[in-house]
Amino acid sequence: MPNTNSAKKRLRQNVVHRDRNRSVKSAIRNQLRKVREAITSGDVQGGEDQLRLATQKLDRAAARRIIHPNRAARIKSRLQRSIKSAKQQA
Repeated sequence: MPNTNSAKKRLRQNVVHRDRNRSVKSAIRNQLRKVREAITSGDVQGGEDQLRLATQKLDRAAARRIIHPNRAARIKSRLQRSIKSAKQQA
């Protein structure tokens, strides 16, 4: 346990930040699941709508450094590629 006042404050801040980061990451995972489910069900238009929301969440998390910006770009690229292939199959 922290002994100094600054270490105690830092611990309190870390707890708040960890909870906030967990909620953001969870929201991103849920949104990605919605995109993937829409694509697999054949709802390409719904998938594009969900992808738009996922892109916003990924960009915001990357800007806040909750996730790495390159990871956000990689996820967006993979989802866009899967939507494009689903469009071609339909």
